[in-house]
Amino acid sequence: MTAPTQTLSTQSSRKILVTSALPYANGPIHLGHLVEYIQTDIWARFQRQRGHECYYVCADDAHGTPIMLRAQAEGISPEALIARVSEEHQTDFAGFNIAFDHYHSTNSPENEHFASHIYEQLKAQGHISRRVIEQYYDPEKAMFLPDRFIKGTCPKCGADDQYGDNCEACGATYSPEELKNPVSVVSGATPIKKETEHLFFELPHFETMLKDWTHKGHLQTQIANKLDEWFESGLRAWDISRDAPYFGFKIPGETDKFFYVWLDAPVGYMASFKALCEKKQLDFDAFWAQDAQAELYHFIGKDIVYFHALFWPAMLSGAGFRTPDAIFSHGFLTVDGQKMSKSRGTFIMAKTYLDHLNPEYLRYYFAAKLSSRIDDIDLSLADFTQRVNSDLVGKVVNIASRCAGFVVKKFDRKLNQAWSKPAQDLYQQFLDQSEPIAELYEKREFAQAMREIMHLADLANEYIDQTAPWVLAKEDGKEAELHESVSLGINLFRVLITYLTPVLPETADKAKAFLQLEHLNWSAINEPLMGHEIVKFKPMLTRIDPAQIEKMLAASKDDTAAQKAMQQAPDQNKETPTDMEPIADEIAFDDFAKIDLRVVRIAKAESVPEANKLLKLTLDLGEGQKQVFAGIKSAYDPAEIEGKLTVMVANLKPRKMRFGVSEGMVLAAGPGGKDLFILEPDEGAQPGMRVK
Repeated sequence: MTAPTQTLSTQSSRKILVTSALPYANGPIHLGHLVEYIQTDIWARFQRQRGHECYYVCADDAHGTPIMLRAQAEGISPEALIARVSEEHQTDFAGFNIAFDHYHSTNSPENEHFASHIYEQLKAQGHISRRVIEQYYDPEKAMFLPDRFIKGTCPKCGADDQYGDNCEACGATYSPEELKNPVSVVSGATPIKKETEHLFFELPHFETMLKDWTHKGHLQTQIANKLDEWFESGLRAWDISRDAPYFGFKIPGETDKFFYVWLDAPVGYMASFKALCEKKQLDFDAFWAQDAQAELYHFIGKDIVYFHALFWPAMLSGAGFRTPDAIFSHGFLTVDGQKMSKSRGTFIMAKTYLDHLNPEYLRYYFAAKLSSRIDDIDLSLADFTQRVNSDLVGKVVNIASRCAGFVVKKFDRKLNQAWSKPAQDLYQQFLDQSEPIAELYEKREFAQAMREIMHLADLANEYIDQTAPWVLAKEDGKEAELHESVSLGINLFRVLITYLTPVLPETADKAKAFLQLEHLNWSAINEPLMGHEIVKFKPMLTRIDPAQIEKMLAASKDDTAAQKAMQQAPDQNKETPTDMEPIADEIAFDDFAKIDLRVVRIAKAESVPEANKLLKLTLDLGEGQKQVFAGIKSAYDPAEIEGKLTVMVANLKPRKMRFGVSEGMVLAAGPGGKDLFILEPDEGAQPGMRVK
């Protein structure tokens, strides 16, 4: 017999550093967090399985006002709080088989060193400035207040008990100064305005560099397009200092000034890797120097793109370090089509899940949903149960279960040593998918990879059904056919579990024990197991009982950790700038139907000198006028379009921009640049006419 052949990757071994966003150290890990860490872990495990030198590092984000205040409320030091939370986080991550090479803390000597070094380099290059600002101050606690530590009445809709930067009732964003009846969340006192001098990182100095960097394949297209909106609005200097009292690093050369938590948070990637380098004698510069040949990738949520795709590469570039090869953003998690809810029991803590279900189930389900896009993913609990039971138990593990008994009882645990041509062809069909599946993993198209693997699992089960080893075992003279049937079945199972190893590491370990193999390296399947001895099969995965789901939901409703997380969610507790905008999510048809499209006449068109792409348009709706800033400057001379009819979104919420208020949106289409065309209605249309 000629062994089947596999096309091996010609790519040489790579050096790769992978990170996930740092979880905030004042609350537990929940399933929403785990989307990112499972996605990153799968990708890192795949790289190692392919023979590459890949390191995965992370850390707790351990600074900021929320941590300081929570520690005070518990009567412990911030250091004691973050040490406890770090242990909890690492326990949760380990429970889901997330294999960090090193897990660190931003409250570390390494992080203080790199944060200070980057700051001093930026300062020396003239990228740090000073400004006197006016900020709310708590007179009772003698501290300046972050925006989210001020509450009051929304200036837009009048809703009470809203944060100082946005309204959860109507979605409006505003500055704390616009909030009505403000009170300090810390003490309940009425805050006062007080001047203070802050340090700023001059992000506009890096506009040219960032525009170039963001369109060179380092970001997903949707993210790059979002950044174009921020460029169009104009980059602003970033406030990087906070006043005492504050839990963080003191700024070198300053008195009672501390680095803002978001400055030293991404620096934690460098700090964690530096600690790993010290432990393993690795070359730090080979991964972080400006001329480093190693690859660097960050996995993050779409809500923190602003920091990672603008501030972070600008900081690195200004301080003489390399920038990331790519930043991979993902969407949020919903459960049964809705935001996670404590009342429904769907705000599920990592620990609560682990008390009731196998972590491999969630790893597989997330993999079956994740792609390279930033779409939100939904954990449908009914689909979760059905897919795990059908795919993992009913298809993959079932192959080994159906074949192993015959190998053990009939053939002294040994697989056969020669295959017929049809058997060779089927195995070759499985090998032919090796590189396509690897390519899907590489591109983070995990859902498509899972579909391809399950298609192969269907083929393996069809083969077993067709050859019917349970029938062959009862017939005289069929030993050779039986031996080939079950031996090929075991080999096909081995290929499938090899392809699934990045997703199911614990199940893969059980498969290695069953197959008596030291490893499941990707390239090893090129040599089928001939004359190989296996051991008695033991169940690797069991079916999900819906009762387990119900118990998990019930436990989540009563989970005090979940209650705390809902009240003070780690991701939302951290201070964020008021100009931070989320990436747009998908909308339902009913949402789209709310859009009011109207025919308008362009009464006046003016250039906006400070903006490269904007025209200021005065639009006549027939019963009044609206002002809109439109990004069509590259395609139209203002004089050319005055008097023309076009179509606008008339009920778009007004948006405050640097140049004024934009009260709608003009519809345009085209690839961009000069090829950008405003939509012109048919002759006979009148201003104010609704477009349907």
